Amino acid sequence: MSARLLRGRVLSFRSRPQARDDHKSYLFEEDGAVLVENGRISACGVYDEIRLNSPLGVEVIDHRPLILMAGFIDPHIHFPQMQVTASYAANLLEWLNTYTFVEEQKFADAAHAARFARLFFDELLRHGTTTAAAYCSVHKGSADAFFTEATRRNLLMVGSKVMMDRNAPAALTDTAQSGYDDTKAVIAAWHGKGRNHVAITPRFAITSSPAQLEAAGTLAREHPDLLIQTHLSENNAEIAYTMELFPEAQDYTDVYARHGLLTRKMLLGHAIHLSDREMDAIADAGAVAVHCPTSNLFLGSGLFDLKRLKEHGVRTAIATDIGGGSSYSMLRTMDEAYKIQQLRNNRLPPLESFWQATRGNAEALGLVNQIGTLEPGTDADIIALDAGATPAMAIRMETVETLEEELFLLQTMGDDRAVRHVYVAGKAVQTRSATN
Repeated sequence: MSARLLRGRVLSFRSRPQARDDHKSYLFEEDGAVLVENGRISACGVYDEIRLNSPLGVEVIDHRPLILMAGFIDPHIHFPQMQVTASYAANLLEWLNTYTFVEEQKFADAAHAARFARLFFDELLRHGTTTAAAYCSVHKGSADAFFTEATRRNLLMVGSKVMMDRNAPAALTDTAQSGYDDTKAVIAAWHGKGRNHVAITPRFAITSSPAQLEAAGTLAREHPDLLIQTHLSENNAEIAYTMELFPEAQDYTDVYARHGLLTRKMLLGHAIHLSDREMDAIADAGAVAVHCPTSNLFLGSGLFDLKRLKEHGVRTAIATDIGGGSSYSMLRTMDEAYKIQQLRNNRLPPLESFWQATRGNAEALGLVNQIGTLEPGTDADIIALDAGATPAMAIRMETVETLEEELFLLQTMGDDRAVRHVYVAGKAVQTRSATN
């Protein structure tokens, strides 16, 4: 691939912003550039300086006045649930049994799984999401379809088949042994192949027997480099049922700890209703609480306590949780997260939100050396955002004076229309014309 120089207003985070005026936590250049060579970022900074030191004949693509930044990262999403989104139910367990488990059974069919893999990645890229940590269905073939399509597009994706051996339709369950065997097969076939990462994926405690959680723990010991993803304390009824199934456990978090799963590699989806003991245990392990705001509001599950989690030292991430979530857009997801924190009397600055959706989520996945920033040496997964993407946004943009205001406008009024360009490993995969 020939060298390519992307010119624009460059934003890249160095660390989590500690305050609204923490300018050291990020790089921002009004006239900046990102030099891309062979799918990676070679340099990032002031345009004139980068241009001067670029290879002879470099292709210059001028994206001004758009903001160039790392692609969004979604660390909790369900690949088989595209047709579950916007399904009416009173709560999590009704939603799972009425819609989700029915839909996921269709992924036993290879052609169905392959079709939705294409649709799934189309939708992610349209919204500027270049990496996701996804749950496939219980069927090994769904994971094969997921990674086949990700490989074809050269995407960096995390995923695997879910392990679930009880409390679901027979057509949607495995066994402790088959869940272990199928996951081993997915690991052998896909982990480290291209840009693929396999995650050990016990769906949640209600759908995994003690024997299956033990098998998942064995996988974690055999493959300590792999991420582990599951759900935790999303809904009060879910918590009560979990404690009926695991009466020996101190609490829901302890269920996973007892089986060797609570580690720095663990992504805990939702993590809303946690005791102080649980927060301390999660912090001590270095596990990640993944906030899924649109899902939590849609299903009425509860309000994520970001301030308290931070006080306990818990690492966090933010995600869409499609199909419980109601939007593929990380911009819409940031907006709902902001509103939840408003209800909790916790001010969430837009700089922190954009850090979380990029570098912060990359740190949560342990992939910050590859994605989530515009640092030289990282993969060139880059998006260009337009804060004047719609007529209403353009009107508001006339009075915007600071980066903070512009980012807040993007997250409050933006959606897929604000994502003008998407690059995956330096290759343009999505281009949208201005609508104004």
